[in-house]
Amino acid sequence: MTILVGYVPSPEGEAALRAGIDEARRRDEKLLVVNTTRGDAYADPRFAQEPDLTHVREDLADMGIEFDIRQVLGARDAAEEIIDLAERMDASLVVIGLRRRSAVGKLIMGSAAQQILLGVGCPVLAVKAGV
Repeated sequence: MTILVGYVPSPEGEAALRAGIDEARRRDEKLLVVNTTRGDAYADPRFAQEPDLTHVREDLADMGIEFDIRQVLGARDAAEEIIDLAERMDASLVVIGLRRRSAVGKLIMGSAAQQILLGVGCPVLAVKAGV
């Protein structure tokens, strides 16, 4: 089985990655790190650049974690991509990072985390970055 981590180059993404590593070790499962964007903006800070991915690859290799990294550039939003990948990969767990937002912000803007929580068929571990 596989543990899927939704990764963005941010403190929340790093927290999700660390939690995913802990779970992969505990369960003795492969880690799938997913970074995605629609590609509809000139610059998307959530889309990892090569130095970000190199850092992830090196950390995981040094730890002896079996892993795969996928970057998806597509027409769908990140939540839809993660939900689809979790289903196709038969993920045992999805790990996502949460950022602090107000209830009004979530209501107006929607929430990828909320979509993942409601749409994925396996357990979801939602983590926050440390202060």
